[in-house]
Order: sequence, then structure tokens, then C-alpha cells
Amino acid sequence: MMSKLRLLFDRFTLILIAVVVAATVLPAHGQGAVFFEWLTAAAIALLFFLHGAKLSREAIIAGAMHWRLHGVIFIWTFVIFPILGWVLRPVLLPLLGEPLYIGMVYLTVLPGTVQSAIAFTSIARGNVPAAVCAASASSIVGIVITPLLLQWFLGADTSALGGSSLLQAIGRISVQIFLPFVVGHLMRPVIGPWMDAHRKLITSVDQSSILLVVYTAFSASVIGGLWQTVDPISLAWLVVACSALLALVLALNTWSARRLGFNRADEITIVFCGSKKSMATGVPMAGVLFSAGAIGPVLLPLMIFHQIQLMVCAVLAQHYARVEQGKGTAGRRVAA
Repeated sequence: MMSKLRLLFDRFTLILIAVVVAATVLPAHGQGAVFFEWLTAAAIALLFFLHGAKLSREAIIAGAMHWRLHGVIFIWTFVIFPILGWVLRPVLLPLLGEPLYIGMVYLTVLPGTVQSAIAFTSIARGNVPAAVCAASASSIVGIVITPLLLQWFLGADTSALGGSSLLQAIGRISVQIFLPFVVGHLMRPVIGPWMDAHRKLITSVDQSSILLVVYTAFSASVIGGLWQTVDPISLAWLVVACSALLALVLALNTWSARRLGFNRADEITIVFCGSKKSMATGVPMAGVLFSAGAIGPVLLPLMIFHQIQLMVCAVLAQHYARVEQGKGTAGRRVAA
């Protein structure tokens, strides 16, 4: 029972909920808000510097050769996911309201996760080198393609976006996220061995950065009237919508991988890399793309979807592993 509860609500999830409550009760304002904005920017730069330093050149080369698999993952992440969000607009908009629906659109155009996608692929015995390449490439490509897709699918509903132009937004994202990532990767020959020996550091910085951004963003939104805009019924429908979207993507994703003739290991990689959305990239990117008043409702769908995808994919990865283990046991019995 306790293990199941830990699967549903890990420590980070509980801390994240506590941060949202703290931002609601004690939002940062005035000079405190300015301080947290600067602190958040520094934490994000450090986060992507460490991500760049962690990614080895060998992993990129090993995974990049499987272009057909990467094409499928790219299409799921940046084509089918956004189309589903757009097609479901007539259903989602009345249920959620415009602020949360914009958050759903933002969710669908985000790149995939890196750490959890690779971890789940490994647990399920999938193609790990390809997962490393696909997940990392998704984050890099998303720096440019996410703002473009957001502008395209929102159309006239761009009032929530910040005042800067699309090119300015891409430039700011590149400076805050892509530049530290590139510098970190170039520094890997120097700090790579130390990074490999301190992998938990990246997780700590990753989670701390997200918590800082969430507190800063929700503080601004609470002051701007977030909880007057988002009611409990809309939140309940948001959980249903995120669950249904993930279930639909996972079902279609698995079906397409098998239909296209991928082997079991590649199917696993496609399922876990093509169905997940990144909070580590999405949270800081939202701070650049959206106005302070809109960022709270924008982040709510991502936060809820992120937790649901972790719970579901953890169970799914264990299922894949059990099936593969069963096949191995059966094979040994036949050989004996």
C-alpha cells in the first residue's frame, strides 16, 4: 500500500503542491518578487548548463543513426499532440475556460521530457541510446518550434502572450536556455567525469529550478486574481482532460509504432519519448512567452499532466519489463 502511495505522490509532487499553497497564501511581491525573478533566472541557466554537460557526444551519435524512429517521435511530439489540442478545442474550451485552454495548447506544443523518458525506457528495456538522442533533440528543437507552434495554434487568442514579438521571445529563450546548454556541452570534456559522478546534482537543480519558477509565477498570478479566474469545477475537468489526452496519445502511439513495424525495444522508446511533455523546459519557457497574469493558468495543465504521466508511465514501464522478463524466462525453459 505504501509503495503504491509513493508511486502516486512522490516527495517532489508533495513539495510542488506545498509551493503552490505557499504562493497562494504568501505570494512574493515588490522587491521580493524581483529577487525571486533574478534567482529563478540564475537557477534555470545553471540547470540547462548541467543538462548540456551531462549529454555525451557518443550518445548523440549512437542514437542519431535511427532516423526513422526519431521522425516518428518528432511527429508525435510536435505535430499530432498539437493537432489533438486544436481538434479538441470545441470540447475543452467550454469545460475549462479560455485561460486553462490556452494552458492546454501550450502543453501540447512543448518538447518531450529528458530524464524521465530515458529512465522509463531503461526500466522497460527499450532502446536507451535512441531515447537519449530523441529526448535531448526534442528539448533543443523545442526552443524554436514551441513558440512558433504556440503562435500558430493560438491565432487570435494571443492576448495572454507577453508583449515581445515572436523573434524576441525565441531570442530570449535561446539566451536563457539554449546558450547555457551549448556552453555546458562544450565544457563536458573538462567537467564530464565530475558530472557523471554527481548525477543526483542535476536532479536536485532540476527540481529546485522548477519550484522557484512555480513559486514566482504563481505569486504573480495570485496577485493578478488567479483563483478568481480558475474555479474548482474547472480544475476537476482539467484533471479529466489531461488524463483523457494522455490515454489517447498512449493508445495511438503504441498502435502506430506496431503498425509501422518497429521492434519491441523501439516501440518502447517511441511510447515513452513521444507521449511525455517536459516541465523542466516548459516552466521556464512559459516565463518568457506569457504575461505575468496569464502564467499561472498556463502552468496548471502542465503540472497536472506531468504528475499523471509520471504515474501512468511508471506502471506502464513496469508492465513492459515484466513482459520482457516473462519472455526471457520462457526462452530459457525451452532451451533447457
